Amino acid sequence: MDFDAKKATQVTVEWIRDWFAKNGPDCNAILGISGGKDSSIAAALMVEALGKDRVIGVLMPNGEQSDLDMSMLLVDHLGIEHYIVNIHDGYEGIKQQIVDAGIDFSKDSEINLPPRLRMSTLYAVAQSKNGRVVNTCNLSEDWVGYSTRYGDSVGDFSPMSFFTTAEIRAMGRELGLPSVLVDKTPSDGLSGMSDEDKLGFTYEALDKYIRTGEIDNLEYKEKIDKKHKANLFKLKFMDCFKWEELPIKAE
Repeated sequence: MDFDAKKATQVTVEWIRDWFAKNGPDCNAILGISGGKDSSIAAALMVEALGKDRVIGVLMPNGEQSDLDMSMLLVDHLGIEHYIVNIHDGYEGIKQQIVDAGIDFSKDSEINLPPRLRMSTLYAVAQSKNGRVVNTCNLSEDWVGYSTRYGDSVGDFSPMSFFTTAEIRAMGRELGLPSVLVDKTPSDGLSGMSDEDKLGFTYEALDKYIRTGEIDNLEYKEKIDKKHKANLFKLKFMDCFKWEELPIKAE
């Protein structure tokens, strides 16, 4: 699969500049910094497009975060303004209130509440720092629903939603990011597992399938197709009942 990383980076940067010109000429780009490839490459794109003085990174550990040093490596490399907002007290407080209300707090709730709190935090920072929130998802993850609805799946604009994992890695190299950030094994930082372990297939196979329709492993194909179909709802606006007033019958 041929991919021109230089051209893709250039046109994405131009698109970001145009988007801000129309949707906030004097606004800052606000994004969560996890230390992973997606937030790292998104942050680098913002700096290239807007300059480092208009990019603000927010580091949001839930208590102790083992790879916080990767997040610090990124913000130091880019030279951007950044803040650490620990969501631990908020997470534990909400969790305890749910338990106290008599609800069994499920494993999925444990995994998905933090990213939703992080997005709420990003919007609070954005409204306090004249900002627009950057969505950092990519095509490969969106394809199989590997995001939290109303968590990391949202934002004010999304520069990478139509690039696969391999493609944004190539763009990260084009932007001169440290290889440890670009090639770091992706994980959600919540479950203790890598993305590929959780998904049950490799990003390499997924990317090829998305771009060419070809896949050698039929077990992978079945899993990818099932996840894609089950998670399409995450990519669309919520279903709404459309009410139309009925004409009144004349007596």
